[in-house]
Amino acid sequence: MSLNTIMSTANSGMQAAQTGLRVVSDNIANVNTAGYVRKTVSQSNLISNGMGVGVNIDAIKRATDRFLQSASLNAVSESSRAQALATAMDSAQNLFGDPSGDNSYFSTLDDILSSFSKSADDPSSTLLRTQALTRVDDFLSESGRITSSLSAMGKDADNRISTDIDRVNELLKQINGLNADITRSQVAGADATGSENVQSGLIDELSTLMNIQVSKRGNGGVVVRSTEGLSLAGDGAAVVSYQKSSTATGFLQVIQANGTDTPVALKISSGELKGLIDLRNTELPALTDQLGEFVSRAAEELNRASNAASSVPAPTALTGRDTGLDEPTALDHFTGKTTIAITDAAGVIQRRIDVDFDTGSMTVNGAAGPSFTNTDFIAQLNTALGGQGTAGFSGGVLSLSATGTNGVAVADDPTNPSNKAGKGFSHFFGLNDIIQSNGYSPYETGLTASDPHGFTTGDVISLRLTDVEGGRIRDVDVAIPAGGTMQDLLDSLNARNGGVGVYGSFSLDPKGQMSFTSSNGAPVTLSVVSDGTARGTGGPSITELFGVGPTERATRGERFSVNAAMEQNPNRLPFAKLNLLAVAGTTSLSVGDGQGALGLAKAGDTTLKFSAAGGSAAATTSLLRYAADFGGLIARKAAAAESAKDSSASVALEVNTQRQSQEGVNLDEELINLTTYQQAFNASARLIQATKDMFDVLTNIV
Repeated sequence: MSLNTIMSTANSGMQAAQTGLRVVSDNIANVNTAGYVRKTVSQSNLISNGMGVGVNIDAIKRATDRFLQSASLNAVSESSRAQALATAMDSAQNLFGDPSGDNSYFSTLDDILSSFSKSADDPSSTLLRTQALTRVDDFLSESGRITSSLSAMGKDADNRISTDIDRVNELLKQINGLNADITRSQVAGADATGSENVQSGLIDELSTLMNIQVSKRGNGGVVVRSTEGLSLAGDGAAVVSYQKSSTATGFLQVIQANGTDTPVALKISSGELKGLIDLRNTELPALTDQLGEFVSRAAEELNRASNAASSVPAPTALTGRDTGLDEPTALDHFTGKTTIAITDAAGVIQRRIDVDFDTGSMTVNGAAGPSFTNTDFIAQLNTALGGQGTAGFSGGVLSLSATGTNGVAVADDPTNPSNKAGKGFSHFFGLNDIIQSNGYSPYETGLTASDPHGFTTGDVISLRLTDVEGGRIRDVDVAIPAGGTMQDLLDSLNARNGGVGVYGSFSLDPKGQMSFTSSNGAPVTLSVVSDGTARGTGGPSITELFGVGPTERATRGERFSVNAAMEQNPNRLPFAKLNLLAVAGTTSLSVGDGQGALGLAKAGDTTLKFSAAGGSAAATTSLLRYAADFGGLIARKAAAAESAKDSSASVALEVNTQRQSQEGVNLDEELINLTTYQQAFNASARLIQATKDMFDVLTNIV
């Protein structure tokens, strides 16, 4: 071996040691730098003609483990999703309060029933009547407050999703831009670990927002893909967008950098974005839907009791609710019997009309009266009233009034009560409701498949179908058919071509409530993008009348209020019952009668059927029992979300600890490396010195 070869070999060793010392010093200097990944030197021996001629620095690499990195990204992403859900569910539970406490939302229903129970003992007390109305108002106000707050949380989630999407797009641009720097450095044989560390930190941040797949590029840098393989960064940065709607389910889209400009659905399964989307599309609508069902049924049962009773004296007029139906349809399908009575100020019946829906006949003061059909009921009733009262129907509202100072009261036959969709005559039309609403919940219209649907032909409702992961499948526009029955409407909605028949079906239950059921093979969620339909002129849309879609159902909890007439005059509260067995000329409504108040007090114990709402199945139970179950469900959901957050955080901590042990700087190890490279440098320097000495000796000999 020549002296030049020895000198070259020693010089390569000294340069390699120098590079190692620089790497070690950089590691030590960054021991406390967040996101810094320890660097290592990759070197190999130089061979010439089968002989070793020194050492070569192949590359300066980061001490990463792609399996640990992938596990860490997934764990952090899931932890962020759970954190977003847990925080929101805790806030939601706080809105309802502690279900076991005296000041919780559900205790306000107990207060209502208790106040009516006290009024039953002293029905003439104005103070007790006022207190009862205050309790009802408190319950409805709290229902509205919670519904509004949950809705505000949904809007906040929308805003946070939009903010997160902006950050995702920024991160994708930065990650993609760093690829060029890394490639240039590696091609030039320079140290690219600085850019790689910055890029790794950006990838870590991106994983908190959405779950991703990361792979190495052959020429340096990384390729970032979504879970289903869509290119997000690496060979160009994709653009992610959030398609939100005030009425329909929101979803993510992406325009890939290396594809067409046509956006495609982006599906994610974890990350803060997934948590917020689940919150906005699923969890909050489920809570508000079930809250709306609870409030609707509470109002229904209180109204059922109030419509079975009357104030003393009876009110001069009874004005019902908007049924959303035309007169013939609203008055069709009634069975049983009901009585409409005109009473004087002393409660003595002046005129009594007994209506038998089974036979289509009326009796007036015990004598045969006019017969009727659903198309002429109002006209025949006015005939039967004989000028002592009037009946009218306009805009879906039935009204009854007495002439002069007389009053009007309605009571069902005790053995064969009137019935339509599970409600008595007065109850179905809301003639004496204690709680009023500007909506149509609980959406039990009483319509049958053969009834006219009443919607204008050609009007369009746009429905959105979403898969279990929140991705949009498609939007479907359904036009009102030329056929006029409810069955025709159902057939159009359920058509496989132009309807939702491929994914599920709409059906009408015995009470006239329409619902959508997803196909078992591929569960989907249905929401309403827009609804341009109307029943009649200025009537309700399909969405409003039947409660189609989560948005309509989610807002019903804030639509209820106390009957304005009763709130202004507590004596209008229906605390008595019309005595149909009273002898002619005697009092049928007495001041001390508390049967109506007692009926209101027992409303919480009546067994009734609750519709499926918020993911909970339909149930037959009492109002109080449903309230207890609902309160427990909210607590369980919040506890489950908190538990999932803690569990995922523990997993993320463990995986990150393992990753840190692989990627982090160990001072003891670095000090050993420092000593090793120092000794290697000194040895190479001594070899150079020895070579110089040999050269000097040879020179002197010559």
